[in-house]
Amino acid sequence: MTPDVVRGPAIIADGQGRFGIETIEVDPPGPGEVRVLISAAGVCHTDHASLRWPGPLVLGHEGAGYVEALGDGVEGLQIAQPVLLNWAIPCGTCPQCARGAASLCERTHELDVARLGTSRAHPGSTRWRGQPIERSFHLGTFSRYALVRAEAVTPLPPSLSVDIACILGCAVMTGVGSAVNVAAVAPGDSVVVLGCGGVGLNVIQGARIAGARTIIAIDRVPARLDRARELGASHTMLAGDGDGDTRHAQLVTDVRTLTDGRGVDHAFEATGLPALAFLPLQLARNGGNALQVSGAHGPATLQLTDLFWNKRYLAPLYGGCVPSRDFPRLFDWVAQGRLELAGLISHRYPMEALDEAFDDMLEGRSSKGVLRIA
Repeated sequence: MTPDVVRGPAIIADGQGRFGIETIEVDPPGPGEVRVLISAAGVCHTDHASLRWPGPLVLGHEGAGYVEALGDGVEGLQIAQPVLLNWAIPCGTCPQCARGAASLCERTHELDVARLGTSRAHPGSTRWRGQPIERSFHLGTFSRYALVRAEAVTPLPPSLSVDIACILGCAVMTGVGSAVNVAAVAPGDSVVVLGCGGVGLNVIQGARIAGARTIIAIDRVPARLDRARELGASHTMLAGDGDGDTRHAQLVTDVRTLTDGRGVDHAFEATGLPALAFLPLQLARNGGNALQVSGAHGPATLQLTDLFWNKRYLAPLYGGCVPSRDFPRLFDWVAQGRLELAGLISHRYPMEALDEAFDDMLEGRSSKGVLRIA
């Protein structure tokens, strides 16, 4: 039986910073596509930034739910099966996918540049007020229904609730993957993490899983530092107020004091603040790694001498995610008790309270918020 067009609520941004809950229409899946009934979606800084992307736009890029309909040629999935969505969708055949860099898939990024992401060659598969509407990162998880390419879907183990698993699709994968895949943190290494929100806490978890000996967490919110220590930080530092340069210099001094004067092996920025984007270079030892994992946008000033000597500055995308490799590994770590999920979610909100979710996130009151999609 051919699935019908379905209608459901979605949070739509107008491109000018405003948003509202509206009804959209979503077509049946075509060949190689899956229609997913979204149950829960994580909220992150990228969602807030996307309020000013070209609109109208269905928001959301981190979510989980249930297979509602399958297109021709889709294998390995069943109706009503719980699934996780990933936003950096690999095609599996382009040069980047072939070399193992699935998060840099050229097919996906060409679509991003052209249209901010529709799953088909024609953009009319999702409509609002009778007109085609784009979906954030090819997904649009702040909606009851999402029509996606099958490559965006990973089956969830029965033991893992979709209401908790939804954050694996971005915050957890980005943080853990940046530590494990990109920086390749090794047993005994030293790590510092600037910013202990959703991504930063998962960098800490990834570093702990990888066997780092020293893990230093820095944040301006004491409660976040308490959570960082619970998740594996060996040391915490409260970022003080006052002049930025003076404050940063003190952090550099404090980190070097904890590392015999040389700096850490791996320094991560996870604040989303452009002014902090290059601070990891001052925190890393000679020959160390400095990683900007927050996706911060905007101008920042770099002293070229901060790159001395032999330091590597990286801005990794999605923790180097290869879905077929990384998500089963994350599932296993959760099952083994090595990777905490439920405790990361500090707040849950109905769709109508997205403005509250954004406020809590921006003011540091939440470590990770999740929307209930209904």
